[in-house]
Amino acid sequence: MRRGPIPGATGAVHPLRTYGDPVLHTPSRPVAAGDRGSLPVLVEDLYATMYAAHGVGLAACQIGVPLRVFVYDCPDDDDRRHRGHVVNPRLVRADGVTVRGPEGCLSLPGPEAPTPRADVAVIEGEDMTGAEVRIEGTGYFARCLQHEYDHLEGRVYTDRLTGWTRRRVLRKAAASN
Repeated sequence: MRRGPIPGATGAVHPLRTYGDPVLHTPSRPVAAGDRGSLPVLVEDLYATMYAAHGVGLAACQIGVPLRVFVYDCPDDDDRRHRGHVVNPRLVRADGVTVRGPEGCLSLPGPEAPTPRADVAVIEGEDMTGAEVRIEGTGYFARCLQHEYDHLEGRVYTDRLTGWTRRRVLRKAAASN
């Protein structure tokens, strides 16, 4: 039985920024003390937008807010569900086997490509109240954490692609815009 409010239930769905928008290619700024009051609304809006778009993660920059915040609701390879948010995250570990798995992005609707990611990722940061959090992921969940962290650094998954694969994905993304 579910206890507590459903994330995103009171949030507003925002339009997603798409590839080429400068906010997706610029590192997001840290959340400062003055930003803390708006975090509950931002986190709710991120969940609402992520669920409306059928995603498993969403960074604030993807809705045009250049703050270091992301949400996730993502399974790992054992089909265990991980749901939460992180403020001012730091990727403190990305190691293990490098796996090329299918990856897409809500900001590049349509194309997917085999993207190299570490099979283990650890993110440290805070929750919206300022309490410290540590998120450890493996497999698909590790991929999700690294993907959302990249957004906050001003990168999209195509930045990890090379050659023909990169050109193909960017061509498909341009055609769908």
